[in-house]
Amino acid sequence: MENLTEKPIGQIVAEDYRTAQIFKNHKIDFCCQGNRSIQEAADKKKLDAQVLINEIKAVQQGKQEGTIDFKSWPLDLLADYIEKKHHRYVEEKIPVLKPYLEKLCKVHGERHPELFEITEHFNKSAGELAAHMKKEEIILFPAIRKMVQAKQTGSKLEKPHFGTVQNPIQMMMVEHETEGERFRLIDELSNNYTPPQDACNTYRVTFALLQEFENDLHRHIHLENNILFPNSAQLEMELSSEN
Repeated sequence: MENLTEKPIGQIVAEDYRTAQIFKNHKIDFCCQGNRSIQEAADKKKLDAQVLINEIKAVQQGKQEGTIDFKSWPLDLLADYIEKKHHRYVEEKIPVLKPYLEKLCKVHGERHPELFEITEHFNKSAGELAAHMKKEEIILFPAIRKMVQAKQTGSKLEKPHFGTVQNPIQMMMVEHETEGERFRLIDELSNNYTPPQDACNTYRVTFALLQEFENDLHRHIHLENNILFPNSAQLEMELSSEN
């Protein structure tokens, strides 16, 4: 088995998504900060890197069934998948969560003032994510599809108006980091999405939905930061060298 100590954690998750749960358990960001090595991530969390490596190896050696190898997908197909699955998920869940959070603030806000902060962070994230996804759908993803088509047909790739695909990618990654930080704060404010003793059913459902939303966002960002974006940049380099 290879030495994992210096391997980027995002690459480890890209090769076997089952390992994502290990990083989640240790509260290590594998999507927005997936370029860090296991050693770097462990040092920051004051963990023994070997403990992480042993857990990862145990998962990797286990039987793998039903997991999707997104690394093997054509880039245009992966962009389509992200748009149709993860973008639609965000669009569908935001209108559900907003009124739930507003209701919690009205009913429980006096006893649990953290709900106002959670709601503020979520509402900001909702607005930013909507704009972010639109930029991907209008600018970045079409550019990726054009590159794939150029590779398949052997045609010359016209230079996009934004220069290089690295420019929108860098912008998207910065925005990913912002949203990741917002949900780190929501996680902290909600005590890891743990409803208080006096929580009603709406309270419990809302926190469960928030946690589900964060988990989907992590997978969404992981697919882009650790697979779609670096492979798109690599494809652009290949096409540039051929032209």
